[in-house]
Amino acid sequence: MPTTLEDRRIGCILGAALADAAAQPVHWNYDASKLNAIWDNHSTMEFIDPSQNPYYRLPTGRQSCYGDQAYVVLKSLVECRGVETDKMAASFYDFFGPNSEYENDENNRYLPKSGVQKTYPIEGPWRQASLKSFLSNYAAARIPPGDEQDKQMDGVTKVAPVVAMYAGRPEMLQKVEEVARLTQNNDTAVGFCLAAARILEKIVLTGCEPLQAVEQVLADLSQRDRPNSHPMDDELLDILQNVLDFRGKAHFDVTTRIFKND
Repeated sequence: MPTTLEDRRIGCILGAALADAAAQPVHWNYDASKLNAIWDNHSTMEFIDPSQNPYYRLPTGRQSCYGDQAYVVLKSLVECRGVETDKMAASFYDFFGPNSEYENDENNRYLPKSGVQKTYPIEGPWRQASLKSFLSNYAAARIPPGDEQDKQMDGVTKVAPVVAMYAGRPEMLQKVEEVARLTQNNDTAVGFCLAAARILEKIVLTGCEPLQAVEQVLADLSQRDRPNSHPMDDELLDILQNVLDFRGKAHFDVTTRIFKND
């Protein structure tokens, strides 16, 4: 059924929220054998109940820490009628800060790559590395308050509301970067956010298939005069081409070969 531009703006927000909630009960299962065992015992991996999450325990249907970040971005965009970084940063601090449901002693003691502890899963949501760094930097009045070392995909998960509002406008990529740097002030992380935003914008504006959007973004990134060029663009060209090269192959085979948990 044909969709309107408004349908696609709303759809990219709802789709991101739905996908996050669907995956939350199996989030952060890094042991492939355990993940396969979960798969063997369920007809689908979406909305598994009870949760099989090894780190934190939330009711099925709740957002993860990534979906919650997208919610904070969306709420701030609506309240401010656009990106207001100071107000959005304050909203992040209120939502994820020391007086929020995210405050948890076990979570606070977690060290990166230390794995699942005997006391896990904790009850309640999990505050991950970039948010911890953001909270510390925000309290110290650092501008921007984002983590300068974190290169993970956190920023990509909160791109949808920004693209939904700014798609088709010349400042769209600038606004995505401003939002990304609030919690991840790292060029690699920002580069991936911008690539994701370019792809999503193609889908929102034209209704094209995701594969077509990736191909169009590859062409755009090859142009010398492209808007909002970024130091990561050449590397992203190669990465996106790899994505196309792997199409048709089994998802599990590709992820275990390329995205190893080091």
